[in-house]
Amino acid sequence: MRVIKTIASLRAELTEWRARADHIAFVPTMGNLHAGHLKLVDEAKSRAQRVVVSIFVNPLQFNDQNDFRSYPSTFTEDSDKLVQNNVDIVFFPEVGEIYSHGTEHHTTITVPDISDILCGAHRPGHFTGVATVVNKLFNIVQPDIALFGEKDYQQLLVIRRMVSDLALPVEIVGIPTVREQDGLALSSRNSYLTADERQHAPRLYQALMHAKARIEQGARDFHSLENDALMGLQQGGFRPEYVSVCRADNLAPAGPEDTDLVILAAAWLGKARLIDNVRVALPPVAQDRV
Repeated sequence: MRVIKTIASLRAELTEWRARADHIAFVPTMGNLHAGHLKLVDEAKSRAQRVVVSIFVNPLQFNDQNDFRSYPSTFTEDSDKLVQNNVDIVFFPEVGEIYSHGTEHHTTITVPDISDILCGAHRPGHFTGVATVVNKLFNIVQPDIALFGEKDYQQLLVIRRMVSDLALPVEIVGIPTVREQDGLALSSRNSYLTADERQHAPRLYQALMHAKARIEQGARDFHSLENDALMGLQQGGFRPEYVSVCRADNLAPAGPEDTDLVILAAAWLGKARLIDNVRVALPPVAQDRV
């Protein structure tokens, strides 16, 4: 496995791969890797001859710079995991390599509508930072396929919309959320949980699964379901930001006639901001016969 820190060196290596018509898969990360990231790598290896993983903590997507400065840096451990998983290249640039003119005056990309709701409403500018860095990494790597976890469902839709709107020649693949045995979605931020908080953390997933079960049993007052879930999380020691029942394709509020749904939530538990979601697929609404 090669560790490459500059755009020029990476492009030189990728040019050789393309000359051999190698199919290239790309997994962008911010490091502090866990089994969810490694699942993306495994899927990438099954879909392409070559795999590139980036490790770059992107300052543009942090609206709290203290959060950016305290984000875990575990490059040695991450490298060992990627070597064991037979990754071809790790792209590990400095901030100045990606933002050569600084972050304040850098050209940015904003995906309208779906960037300003849910997590976007609580983290202003976050998805502009995500879209900007992902677009830039796509331009640098020029992969045939890129893989993202479905735990960050809103992020996945932002990236898909960006790729569609800008006609980028890359296939976006979402990979199902990897969970602990008790249901907690794997996340780099789980390391912020205390031992006691870790015991309570699965209640976020349980709240979503309870709401899903009620919808599958016929409940259609989604606003009431959301409020019940919020109240349950508060009683469980969380500081919830939102619980929302949405259309899975565009994150618009779901209506009683919708059948392809996603329930999303974000909540603080101690110092950790946890996000999760579950999909709900309902049978088509029966049409009245004339």
